[in-house]
Order: sequence, then structure tokens, then C-alpha cells
Amino acid sequence: MNKAAGGGGGGGGPTAAAAAAAAQKQKTLLQRVDADVTNIVDNFNQLVNLARVNDPPVRNSQEAFQMEIRAARMVQAAESLRNLVSELKQTAMFSGFGSLNENVDRRIAEFNRLEEGSERLLERVGEQAAASLKELEAHYYSSVLRTSPSEGS
Repeated sequence: MNKAAGGGGGGGGPTAAAAAAAAQKQKTLLQRVDADVTNIVDNFNQLVNLARVNDPPVRNSQEAFQMEIRAARMVQAAESLRNLVSELKQTAMFSGFGSLNENVDRRIAEFNRLEEGSERLLERVGEQAAASLKELEAHYYSSVLRTSPSEGS
């Protein structure tokens, strides 16, 4: 069954390739989301840890610098997420996943019609073969050649 679904005919290639490309793109986008969210959470945790007030002024300035760096990284990750959302919106508007689904549904219906036609043809061929076999059996059992070797033995 997998062989038939995997592209036994020449027409299944573009749809399968588009579905594979869409799945790969989705996987990549999900990885980007995970990385950006993890980056934001980690940097926020570091900001909270660095926000403690300490007595030595040198340490406070170092911590303030680290807090600025963490805040900048959080902003970068947030911008990356914003760009990702924008990319997803553009993909949804322009690539037409709906039309891809419609194409897949149309192909499934077409293959179902072909399957039904093949089943009818196979039944007809089976009936014709059975009728031909009965006819050949009748000729064989009524033939002179069948009875002649038996009488000679």
C-alpha cells in the first residue's frame, strides 16, 4: 500500500514534494520559535538574578553592564519572533496551504474513482475467465482426445 501512495504514478510528485517542503518549513519554524523563546526566558532569568543590589560599586556597574547585555539579547530574540510571525503571515497569505489541501483532496478522489474502475474491470475479467474456463472444460470432457487415451490404457 505504501508503494502506491509513494508515487507509483507520475502525477504524485509535485504534491508530495510540496507537502514535504511544507513539513520541513514547519519544523524549521518551530525550532526557531523554541530557540527564541528559550533565549528570552534564559535572559530574563539572568536579569532577575543580576537585579540584586550589592554594596561594592564596581560589582554593581559590572552587573548593570551584564543586565544591559541580557536586555539587548531579549530584544533581539523578541525581534526574531516578530519576524517569524510576519513570515508565517506571509506564508499563509501567499502560499495557499488551502489550495494544497484542495489539490490533495482532489487527487484522493481521483484515485478513489480509478480504484473503483479497476475493481469493476477486475471483476469483469474474472467473470470472463470463469466463463472461458467452463467452456474449455466442457470441450475437454466432451472431446474425443480425452476418451481415446483412456480406452487405450
